[in-house]
Amino acid sequence: MDKKQDRLIRGTAMNGKVRAFAVRTTELVDELRRRHDTYPTATAALGRTVTAAAMMGAMLKGEEKLAVIVKGNGPLGQIMAESNALGEVRGYVQNPHVHLPSNSLGKLDVAGAVGTEGFIDISKDLGMKEPYRGSVPIISGELGEDFTYYFAVSEQTPAAVGLGVLVETDNSVRVAGGFIVQLLPGLTDDEITEIERAVGAMPSVTAVLDQGLEPEEMLRWLLPDAVILDGLDINFVCQCSRERIEQTLVSLGQQELEQLIEEDEQVEVVCHYCNETYVFNKDEMQVILDQAKS
Repeated sequence: MDKKQDRLIRGTAMNGKVRAFAVRTTELVDELRRRHDTYPTATAALGRTVTAAAMMGAMLKGEEKLAVIVKGNGPLGQIMAESNALGEVRGYVQNPHVHLPSNSLGKLDVAGAVGTEGFIDISKDLGMKEPYRGSVPIISGELGEDFTYYFAVSEQTPAAVGLGVLVETDNSVRVAGGFIVQLLPGLTDDEITEIERAVGAMPSVTAVLDQGLEPEEMLRWLLPDAVILDGLDINFVCQCSRERIEQTLVSLGQQELEQLIEEDEQVEVVCHYCNETYVFNKDEMQVILDQAKS
């Protein structure tokens, strides 16, 4: 398939009583697959997590940002994702080389890889002294239902969350994306039933995207009266830099730095989020040690 810029669409429906987001994250998820060498089941789990994070980031404003940690008891270990209001997203999975046999539906066994026990922790940096934190238990491990549960319990906003990643036989990402439909106060029982029916009747996110439909069309499939408010490009962006890594090394303190310099000809630091390697030779490490002393 031709490459398309990943895109997120925001909209409302039912006279403003429904808030909705739809996103295509194919390029983002494939970029993460390449950087972290994820196997198909790990790709799907990481992809669903960063897709949810991208949409939750779009709910923020200005300099605000959020971090998602999925801590299940499955072989993947932790899944981390960070996003902000600008559509910048990054993420990684603790054990990228996880691939399980297909589940009973013939799909990638994301729940088996994530685990069915554990927590989803979300922290939002809203520019206050302390970040806002919310945590809910994992209820299925498929992640769509788990984020749905998070909105209901932690944010007291009923929502329907759909997440999907379709992986090719060569392990590349064919399509990835998702939607969040949030039910705001004022909806009648009939309107809620109508939304539930539409969500239930819609084919999977990946089936819709694989037909070549855009996020706007996915939104209108769910909510025929949707009013599109605006859109946002979604991109993989890592905030790491040589300067930031230097500051991290300085924070290790004099004793640990002296030990590193003594033991190694050079020090290599790998960023978890993007897998970039930063190399510091003995002279550069000496400068960092001098900084730590001052």
